[in-house]
Amino acid sequence: MGSSDQKPIRVAIFDDNKERLESLRFLIEMDEGLLCVGTFPNAINSIKNIEKVTPDIILMDIEMPGISGIEAVKKIKVKYPKVTIIMQTVFEDETLIFEAIKAGASGYILKKTTPEKIIESIYDANDGGAPMTPVIAAKVLRFFQDTPAKATQDYNLTERETEILGLLTKGLSYKMIAARIDVSYHTVNAHLRHIYEKLHVNSLGEAVAKALNEGLV
Repeated sequence: MGSSDQKPIRVAIFDDNKERLESLRFLIEMDEGLLCVGTFPNAINSIKNIEKVTPDIILMDIEMPGISGIEAVKKIKVKYPKVTIIMQTVFEDETLIFEAIKAGASGYILKKTTPEKIIESIYDANDGGAPMTPVIAAKVLRFFQDTPAKATQDYNLTERETEILGLLTKGLSYKMIAARIDVSYHTVNAHLRHIYEKLHVNSLGEAVAKALNEGLV
């Protein structure tokens, strides 16, 4: 999927299952557009590890010894807000999913996801999307349908910003949004920066969670 004239997407993996860690590393190294820069069996030293390998994308296991993936995401997003994190888990628990998104995760996929879909999710997340398997996406929607939206303050979002935020909550990538509303990729990026500032968030996951939880879209 990658192009030889572009720098490969740098991917780091956190997973306490040695076999899965190796299989994910192998999967990523098979794709010419991706580069596995590090594999780690736990997230205890996640900040130091990330500083050392400088990934663009992190595949983060939720259940690990010492510190959970969700706690790791919270710490990572404070130090490295621009790093994109995709959660991986065997769980389909709505509360865990929401906690991961609130922590700053940009995507959430099940470990039984096919290799092809994992690769697709990495590219999608790098392109500004919020990859989720259909089962997870359905559970996220159900969670918010069952959770009444809180009374929201006025964030002074423009009509265009609200439109873009709504498309983000549906899982569209920046490029897909640009095509949908007939503007450039850079224009979408500029709108996103304004949305982040107005909502006081640092990641796509936080923006989507806030939008859904407070009924902004």
